[in-house]
Amino acid sequence: MCNWGVTGILANLAQTGFSIDDWQVNPSESVLKRKDEVVHLEPKVMDVLVYFASRPGDVITREELERDVWKGALVGYDAVTKTIIKLRKALQDDARSPRYIATISKKGYQLITPVSFSTGTTPSAQTAHASQLANTYHVKRNVSLVGLVLLILIGVYWLAPMQDEPVKKELPIVLVLPFENRGDHDKHDMFVDGITEDVITDLSKISNLLVLASHASFQYKGKKVNPQQLRKDHKVDYVLQGSIRRLEKTLRVNVQVVDTETNTNIWAERYDRNVDDVFLVQNELTHRFVNEIALKLTRHDEQQLMSKVTTNIQAYDHFLSGQRLSRQQTKESNEQAREAYQRAIKIDPSYSRAYGAIAYTMALDYRLGWTDTPVETLDRALTMAEQATLLDANIPQTFWVLGYVRLMRKEYEDARKAVTKAISIAPNYADGYGLLALIYNSLGKPQEAIEYVSKGMQLNPYYTWDYPYNLGRANYLLGNYDKAITALEKAQARNENAVPIKLFLTASYIKAGRTEDAEWTAEQLQMINPNTTISHTDKTIPMANTKLKKSFLDDLRKSGLPE
Repeated sequence: MCNWGVTGILANLAQTGFSIDDWQVNPSESVLKRKDEVVHLEPKVMDVLVYFASRPGDVITREELERDVWKGALVGYDAVTKTIIKLRKALQDDARSPRYIATISKKGYQLITPVSFSTGTTPSAQTAHASQLANTYHVKRNVSLVGLVLLILIGVYWLAPMQDEPVKKELPIVLVLPFENRGDHDKHDMFVDGITEDVITDLSKISNLLVLASHASFQYKGKKVNPQQLRKDHKVDYVLQGSIRRLEKTLRVNVQVVDTETNTNIWAERYDRNVDDVFLVQNELTHRFVNEIALKLTRHDEQQLMSKVTTNIQAYDHFLSGQRLSRQQTKESNEQAREAYQRAIKIDPSYSRAYGAIAYTMALDYRLGWTDTPVETLDRALTMAEQATLLDANIPQTFWVLGYVRLMRKEYEDARKAVTKAISIAPNYADGYGLLALIYNSLGKPQEAIEYVSKGMQLNPYYTWDYPYNLGRANYLLGNYDKAITALEKAQARNENAVPIKLFLTASYIKAGRTEDAEWTAEQLQMINPNTTISHTDKTIPMANTKLKKSFLDDLRKSGLPE
């Protein structure tokens, strides 16, 4: 049973329950029900609702709520306001066009919808009884020091205008959990994960919303998650989660949004569509989510959300296959990924992300020495990346790829502009900040690199190896070799085979006087990729500052890395 704020006074309402319009209220379980919807309320929120139900139509002042629901305890000014906001969210009410609870300017709040009771007693009689109990309680209350202090607070309250919503100092944070695959797991798991990533990308384009990156999301794949724990761990305000069932020609998408502060569902929806309509579903889902959490889209936001990478489900499947292969980062998987992207383009010649993905595979060939024609490969990569951005100028990933290709070509300013464009499209694009960190490291500006990688880590709490790698690289350039080693070893623990990590770890070991560790790491480099030599590193690694580059290559030589 809930710990009621007005002990014993509203016992009848608390025990018997009641209805507010189409909501069934069960105070003993702190639950609201409407058809298939079930919403759990915090005890104090239910206290306020019960109190309102005891006096429907009455204007209830803030001091009455503090006196009777908070039992005269000293509470902050926002305590009542926040509780009303939570109650409105639970009832799906709108403060500007209220259906249930109206704000009466400079006076208080009013329950404006009918209340019915489940005891057989008429509402008016039941309400009168509850009011009589409340009045008896008021008469019997002893005036205390707390009461006198409350009078002062009430005076302050009357001098200030009533506010419906507290001003938020920070952007709301949302985590999109991986959609659950309710269909053929072997056949459609990749498709379901792709939809999750696309929804994350779409929401990341909204300027006044903070969206955690997909790496953070997929840490929870297949796990049972407590939304309130996510709030504790990552300050998440909303969790978007759901399931997808894909059949041959049909698609069912179930989605819900949980407010982590109240642990209540603020929106749930089911979409039954043709498979080819999946991209329309993504668009509807994104806009509905924005509406439910009362965000205002700017004209720029609306423009960015209009972009859809393809409308062909077969092309989309080939693209997703390429994405899965590309993550393996072997020479063979890189070639297979490129073939998958080419199949996607053959089906949909305007598929911009597929062009960008091909450009990335070519840049990877260049960086890792997997091509016999490095200059031509990098030229083709630039052509494909530019084509991707021309086909659709509202996709952050394609500008990220363009920036990466430009960086490999050592065109630093053009690289920075391309990645800045990616972030302007999706202000919460964590990998964009990560690539900016790499660009500034390449320019020999480690302080700026640390600022950008820190921003990326904030957006992506479960960041990939390249985040601590850039942090370590920056500290190497700053001469903080112990810090560099700590960060680079952390990066290496996330990816044992990443060549850039071992290059800078080797150099950091040399600078720190740990020669044996440096020699061992250099040997590991040769085992992972025999193409990693001093000359290949000199040609491929982007480092604008020649003095820093020479020092770096000298450190590698001291480790025994071959010329």
